[in-house]
Formats: sequence, C-alpha cells, structure tokens
Amino acid sequence: MVQGLSLAALAILFLFPQQFCTASGSNGQTPSLKGKKVLYVYGGWEGHDPGPSVDLFVPWLRSEGAEVVVSDNLDSYTDAELMESLDLVIQIWTMGKITREQEAGLLKAVRSGVGLAGWHGGTGDSFRDNVEYQFMVGGQWVAHPGGVIDYRVNITNHEDPVTKDLKDFAMHSEQYYMHVDPNVKVLATTTFTGEHAFWIEDCVMPVVWKKYYGNGRVFYSSLGHVIGDFNGPEVLEIQKRGIRWAAESKYHPREEWKDPKYR
Repeated sequence: MVQGLSLAALAILFLFPQQFCTASGSNGQTPSLKGKKVLYVYGGWEGHDPGPSVDLFVPWLRSEGAEVVVSDNLDSYTDAELMESLDLVIQIWTMGKITREQEAGLLKAVRSGVGLAGWHGGTGDSFRDNVEYQFMVGGQWVAHPGGVIDYRVNITNHEDPVTKDLKDFAMHSEQYYMHVDPNVKVLATTTFTGEHAFWIEDCVMPVVWKKYYGNGRVFYSSLGHVIGDFNGPEVLEIQKRGIRWAAESKYHPREEWKDPKYR
C-alpha cells in the first residue's frame, strides 16, 4: 500500500488513472495534451505556410486528445472568456500587425499561465514593432544569411525531455540569426560558417529554447521555414515535444534553471 493513500483512493486511481494523471499533467507525468484546450492562430505572410501548418498540426493535436479552436484572426486574443479557458496558444503569424488590445490579451493570458508554442517566423518574426511580444517569445529574427542553405543543428541539452535521445542533424533551409534573450534555456544550437557573412564566422546561435513569461511556459524553435521542413523527423519531434511541454504551465510546478550567459 502507498503511504498516505487509502484502499479506496488506490482503487479510484487504478480504475480512472487518466482523470488524475493525463488530463491534469500532474508532476512526474509525461507531458500530455489530453484534455487540454488549445487556440491555434495562423495567418500573416503566406511564405511560411500558415495554412498548411493547420493541416499538419491540428489533426495531430486532436489525436492527442486536445480540444482545438482554430482561428485566422488576431481578434481571438481579445476574447477574455476564451483566453482564460485555454491551456496553450500556438501561433503561426509572420510579419503581421497586432493592435494594442490584441497584444494585451495574449500577453495577459501567457503571464497568467497559458502556454505559448511556435516556430520560425510564425512566432519569432511576428510583430516587429512590438517589443513586449518579443520579450515574451525570447528572441526576434534579424537575418538568414545565404537564404536556404545547408547547415547543422546541434543538440546541446541531452537531459531535457524535449531533446532527450535526439542526435545532431542536418538541415537544408533558412539558418536563422536571431537576437536572443540570455535568460532562455537553450536546447539546440547552430554554428554559422561565415560563408555568407564573414563577420559572424563561428557564431553559435540558439535554435530551440524554453522559457517563462510570467507563469506561462514558452517554447520556440527557429526550424520550420516551410511545411516540408517537418518531414525531418527531428524537426517534427522537437516541435511536438515542445508543444506538449508548453501546454502544462497550469499543472506543473515552475521549472527552475540557472544558466546565465553573462557574468
């Protein structure tokens, strides 16, 4: 018998384990989307395949047991009742304009514990005039020297569940050069050769990171320039794991990590 649990309580846990572990995401359990409510917001520049991303990720989210609200309008962020009901926002919206009211609704939700997950320019180059939004994400795209090129992604954290058991891998896509918050937890990086911008030779740039904004978990990957990039198994697996992690803000104790980049 487990100390502190009655036989009746043990029977309930045995008969209805998902009620207590999967939906709630209680501490020690594998991150899960079962029972989570997700807002999937897409739009902006079409070159980053926001529409095709819906076709790829929304069926998967629903297969994982999530309730998904799909929106092609940033006004969803002004719906206070909707935003308060969420566990996660996934946003794929490149180079757009967001109103003060829309931004405030999103920021408030994440600060209160709603997770945020996204990738590439759909999250890391969304609203160039909005620095508080960039503060929340933890980085902002500024260049991709050479355009679509060959480069490598190096897994730098082999203990975090998002990248555990994954190996370094090759990409043929845009290699994002970003301005990055030093307070993020970096999980993967890439190194620039200097071939297309000699002054950044050997610069090591974060590619995948986790952070908090208030009480909300934020997950970002700079991979995924076009939907075909997710044919790479590592690219897709990292994104799926990151989405699951970000959806658990309200159900897990706050993670703590101390990895300062400057002293």
